[in-house]
Amino acid sequence: MSGHSKFANIKHKKEKNDAAKGKIFTILGREIAVAVKEGGPDPSNNSKLAQVIAKAKANNMPNDTIERGIKKAAGDASNVNYKYITYEGYGPNGIAIIVDALTDNQNRTAANVRNAFTKGNGNVGTPGCVSFMFDKKGQIIIDKEECDKDADELMMLALDAGAEDFSEEEDSFEIITDPDAFDEVLKAVQEAGVEAASAEITMIPQNYVELTDETAIKNLNRILDLLDEDDDVQAVYHNYDE
Repeated sequence: MSGHSKFANIKHKKEKNDAAKGKIFTILGREIAVAVKEGGPDPSNNSKLAQVIAKAKANNMPNDTIERGIKKAAGDASNVNYKYITYEGYGPNGIAIIVDALTDNQNRTAANVRNAFTKGNGNVGTPGCVSFMFDKKGQIIIDKEECDKDADELMMLALDAGAEDFSEEEDSFEIITDPDAFDEVLKAVQEAGVEAASAEITMIPQNYVELTDETAIKNLNRILDLLDEDDDVQAVYHNYDE
């Protein structure tokens, strides 16, 4: 895993999110509502909700906003009509892209996603066309500046809790887990007083692809920017080596 923690990219995303907190909080609010509807309002008995809460905290969502969202969803579960949909496709030069969406209007979302790919000279493919190039994993990124533990201590803590892999980058530590072990590892890290800069179940590319053609890079960024602007899009994964 070494060399691909992408912490600089995560910081960049967080800065963009800070400039558009309304959007990221809306997205997280939807995820909280769906998680509560599916498994109830108690995160200790609802692992999906616990994961969303961890993600919300990593995005600086205030605790009272999270709690309000849970209470609102618990009292209004019958009106939560969002559905998870995943799209897969190709960007310029065959870059693999996976788009996770949460929508109350499938036709609108499908049209917007297809439009984003088309405008960047890419195309939406069939389900499964690129997902085999990724591994679904729990990923916890810790900013070295925010962590008072050394690498060995943090590594043993993570591995003892069930992590699969640990790597140290220039400015961060990366912990990789099986999705089923994610909650337990994150809990162990947090109980040790370490806050995560990012904590989520994600899709990690098995291999990364470099782009050198300026037009291809411009087109790929066009796709990613349009997807990022879409309120229905929850997450975008790709194998472009930025």
